[in-house]
Amino acid sequence: MITRVIFLSLAVSLMSIVPTRGQQTAKQPAVTTASVGDTDSFDPAAATQAWLNSVPPEKRAKSDAYFEGGYWLILWNFLLAVAISIFLLASRISARMRDFAERRTLFKAIQVSLYAIPYFVLVYLLSFPLNLYENFYREHQYGLATQSFVPWFRDQLIALGLTLIIGTILLILLYVVFRHAARTWWIWGTIVAVLFLCAVTFIAPVYIEPLFNTYKPLSNPEIRDPILAMARANEIPVKQVFEVDASRQTTRVSANVSGFLGTTRIALNDNLLKQCSLPEIREVMAHEMGHYVLNHGAKLLTYFGIFILIGFALTRTLFDAAVRRWGVKWGVRGIADPAGLPLLVLILSTFLFILTPFLNTVVRVTEREADAFGINTAREPDGMAKVALKLGAYRKLNPTPLEEFIFYDHPSGRARIRMAMDWEAAHLPAGESAAAESVRASH
Repeated sequence: MITRVIFLSLAVSLMSIVPTRGQQTAKQPAVTTASVGDTDSFDPAAATQAWLNSVPPEKRAKSDAYFEGGYWLILWNFLLAVAISIFLLASRISARMRDFAERRTLFKAIQVSLYAIPYFVLVYLLSFPLNLYENFYREHQYGLATQSFVPWFRDQLIALGLTLIIGTILLILLYVVFRHAARTWWIWGTIVAVLFLCAVTFIAPVYIEPLFNTYKPLSNPEIRDPILAMARANEIPVKQVFEVDASRQTTRVSANVSGFLGTTRIALNDNLLKQCSLPEIREVMAHEMGHYVLNHGAKLLTYFGIFILIGFALTRTLFDAAVRRWGVKWGVRGIADPAGLPLLVLILSTFLFILTPFLNTVVRVTEREADAFGINTAREPDGMAKVALKLGAYRKLNPTPLEEFIFYDHPSGRARIRMAMDWEAAHLPAGESAAAESVRASH
């Protein structure tokens, strides 16, 4: 939660080969693709239920337990962010870190740096127990993680190092705004935050992601060539596909089309290659291309920019009110004082927590648009259904409408399978459509 407050990162999940030897494919449901003669009898609702029923009850129960546990983790992460912020303010640790920085230098940017680095380290240490449970122990408990503790902790240290560098730069820029625009900082701060997100999005594929995984060109032409053909058809400026060794960390399948202005890259993880057939891979990659073609990166950046603006406007009022009441007790002088950073995080954390259903809905809508693009590009309804079942290993397949609205930043497995079955009921391959028209004309 604290990382989301600081970065408000566009963490948009940007979702070919014969099944590998020994690979277990999804159990085929009883309802299959309708032929030309019986399309009127194809029931998308019944087909959707058949796909859902193909998952063994024990696997459904395990997936539901994992995903529903995440509901509580949203709350615990929020409460932890609140507790840490209040602790740093009430104990005056934040004020002492500010005083230390001011004794060391008169340069404001260096003062912010000297405050930010121990702040990030302290927050990381205080949140480490929950981080360890959520991202290591629990992932192993549900069979989703493959790393032992040492390589996992190494990745954690890399992430912490990036936070120290990127987070400090962001805070330096924001506090320049806070000092020079006391009344309109919430407007200029939004502009700085959005531009900063653009910069991070630009450099991430080239400089950040390779710190955690190895990217190498995909050499199998049976998988690579169909993906590049779809990319060319949709004017995506790439000439190769990259494979990433995500299996060293997780069992999850994923892919992405990321970057812009010359850093655009198509990548799919090795779990996708190992666990999915070519139709499934085509469907996943078409979905990811949908994000690129439909400009979802720019759209999400705009939406989040609006949320940041509202959050900063709200923070301006609440921050000033809190400083008037408790500023002397906490040692916080105003918005331009780095000692007030925990208060800033406290207010924004609360705002984002309340906004969770709406943030998720914004992302979920773009994911559904990418689903529609993907199925119309790949034309693989059964592939889409099978991938939805694979993602169901860690996402509850059949939530209630309220659950999906509040907690889902992607469409549920049920919703995705129903889209695929609706498409299957409405579309026929061109050759069969022509044949059907000929049959009707002859009669």
